[in-house]
Amino acid sequence: MLQLISIFLKGLKMYILVRLLKGFPKPLYYKIPDNFIKNNLDGKVVNVPIKNYNVPALVLKTYIQKPKNLTFNIKEINNLQKFPDDLLFHEFIKKISNFYFVKPLYFYTRIRSFLDQQDQINKINFNNNQGIDSNNNSYKETTLTHEQENILLNIKQNILQKNFTPTLIHGVTGSGKTEIYKKLIIENISQNKSVILLLPEVSLAVQFEHLLKKQLPENIKIISFHSASKISEKRDLWQSLLDNKDILIIGVHLPILLPIPNLGLIIIDEEHETGFQEKKYPKINSKELALWRAQFYKIPIVLGSATPSSSSIYNVKNKNWFFYQLTKRFAGKFPEIKLIYLKDIKNKYQKYFWISKQLKIEIENRLLKKEQTLIYINRRGFSFFVQCKNCGFIFECPNCSVSLTLHKDFNNEELLCHYCNYKRNIPTTCPECKQKEDSFLRKGIGTQQAVKILQEIFPNAKIARADMDTTNKKSWINTLQDFQDNKIDILVGTQVITKGYHFPKVTLVGILWADLNLHFPIFNASETTLQKLIQVAGRAGRVANNSKVIVQAVQEHDIFNYLNEVNYLDFIKEELNFRELAGFPPYKRLIQIELKNINSIKLDQEAQKLVTFLNNSNQNNNLTILGPAKPAVYKIQKTESRNIFVKASNFNHFYEIIKNIDLKKFESSIFITPTQ
Repeated sequence: MLQLISIFLKGLKMYILVRLLKGFPKPLYYKIPDNFIKNNLDGKVVNVPIKNYNVPALVLKTYIQKPKNLTFNIKEINNLQKFPDDLLFHEFIKKISNFYFVKPLYFYTRIRSFLDQQDQINKINFNNNQGIDSNNNSYKETTLTHEQENILLNIKQNILQKNFTPTLIHGVTGSGKTEIYKKLIIENISQNKSVILLLPEVSLAVQFEHLLKKQLPENIKIISFHSASKISEKRDLWQSLLDNKDILIIGVHLPILLPIPNLGLIIIDEEHETGFQEKKYPKINSKELALWRAQFYKIPIVLGSATPSSSSIYNVKNKNWFFYQLTKRFAGKFPEIKLIYLKDIKNKYQKYFWISKQLKIEIENRLLKKEQTLIYINRRGFSFFVQCKNCGFIFECPNCSVSLTLHKDFNNEELLCHYCNYKRNIPTTCPECKQKEDSFLRKGIGTQQAVKILQEIFPNAKIARADMDTTNKKSWINTLQDFQDNKIDILVGTQVITKGYHFPKVTLVGILWADLNLHFPIFNASETTLQKLIQVAGRAGRVANNSKVIVQAVQEHDIFNYLNEVNYLDFIKEELNFRELAGFPPYKRLIQIELKNINSIKLDQEAQKLVTFLNNSNQNNNLTILGPAKPAVYKIQKTESRNIFVKASNFNHFYEIIKNIDLKKFESSIFITPTQ
């Protein structure tokens, strides 16, 4: 700062290097007017003149004198854009930019893009009369259970330390974790602090906002910030941040990237969910960033789940996280769980392989008693694939290395790729052996076929479906409301129905194919599968007693010993022992390097070249390098990919090597995901 004042007194000119937030990709130089010289502009957003336009740009670097290579006249910036007064924000963005191997510009552009946009139709369409309610004018204090009261008291004491204090709440399904969140939010807002609440999916974030606006006092301003939020809501949020207001911000990924001047608490619900890991480059993990931000800002963070992740339990034991348990349901009893193997002939019901005798009987009982049933199958569509029973030919996508999924709408059958949306009709003859259409076998089951089977068995039942195909066309909140209003008897869904929803009239959950995802080649398949099974089972009996969960499986597996959620931590103990022996997270970081190229020969050459460099640079054997190898789906939209995985006990060991590689010399696109 003294140097800036000295320059100002001497009448010298200063210059900045900027990059436009939108448009021209190369850096540009501008002059700083005298009235801005006292400002530290690094990382700030300024408006610069481009022809006759005033364009926002990010300041990359400041020069105390004109760079020697600039021989032409330099224009002055027009003004400095208003930016929320978050003193640590720019340093935080630098830190995460280095970690994800992207430029800070990416994050600034992402959080500000809505300022120049108009309201559009969002992916999830919420009608005006079903939008988010304004806050309840008649807030009623909730009486907490003894368990909840003790946990709240302990967390409040941790918060008073005003330091980085991660707290994990393991609360069984229906135990009332949300009631604790509400008390913590009220406490923080009363201390003039803002709160971030992260949830793993947009649909769940919308549901939570709807709930909290009904249940929190009207003086608490609640604003969502996610892909379904209106542009006007995002602008309102930005203005609130500029005005330094105390607010509750709800979202999935974006809130953790916002500049928040008075951030006091971060809450992560359903912390075990993989939804916090983005699927598109740079694949940020908002849960990990939230932990970083809480540590960087020295504020408390609370994580909650009925099925805590193995990494969080590891941190409780090894990094002194606070750990509290809610062992009792707020209302209702735990459901009775029955495991059924479909290959056992005594369980088969007539022609329907996927509906066992026991499940049929239990659904009939629920229909007679006017109670509701949830059916879970984690695969959309009608059948996984279509195969010729004469020659074995399977219909595959011409653009991707996957079979086409059969989708059925009334009498129309269509083959669809779930990766690139390629579509085709089923031909009248097999393309390979020319046999007629009746030679085609439809293998596996998805939500569409499950609905069809249930409609045939229970023709008078009101049955609905909830998956990606339906929630894009019809508001998920519509389906939720109909189900809660008892207008639906049976709801069939994918994992969208497993996350945190409260269905008081559900007394039966049927899981059609529990071992479906257990045989994928990923190290945490057992953990994620068990979590989903327990979460969907937890939708049963949240208010009523005598509820049941029917778990159907084809193959036996060890995780079925832990279906009762009171035994969940026993599974995590066994899983952590396995991970330690195998050298998998959380004991080591698993870093993914993905190479992509249309030319498969060039791709293989460059993947091997990169592996050779990593091996040669790994002098101290701090890294374990695996690959290169084709992933399970190695081609999407005609672009092939290869994976290299690096195990590292310390991320810095990897960073010191990878930063010396000039990735621009590779023809293949290279993406690094450090958060596996």
